[in-house]
Amino acid sequence: MSLVARTLEENGIATVVIGSAKDIVEHCGVARFVFTDFPLGNPCGRPDDLASQQLIMTAALKMLEETTIPGTTVQTPLAFDEHGQWKTDFMYVGDDNRAALLAAGDRRRAEQATARV
Repeated sequence: MSLVARTLEENGIATVVIGSAKDIVEHCGVARFVFTDFPLGNPCGRPDDLASQQLIMTAALKMLEETTIPGTTVQTPLAFDEHGQWKTDFMYVGDDNRAALLAAGDRRRAEQATARV
């Protein structure tokens, strides 16, 4: 997306990238970047959290309207979890939770199989 944004900018179309991979997006040199320190796949806010999603979208639209310096990055004040440990906890699989995750996956697959019928 970053390279697409650069191409659009080169052709006169203003862009804002909303993302979670700060090092990659900044390396690509996008014009405007709203960074959320969230897990990949969640750059526009926590699931089912309308307030965080609105804050991020408002920041992006404001940036589109007001930013004149290319390469500008704005970081949202949001935290993915209240403990600030998502980087160590998100999608963690270990001996202490493997059985519970396996059971949850089995339940999900059973629900999906039932829904197909």
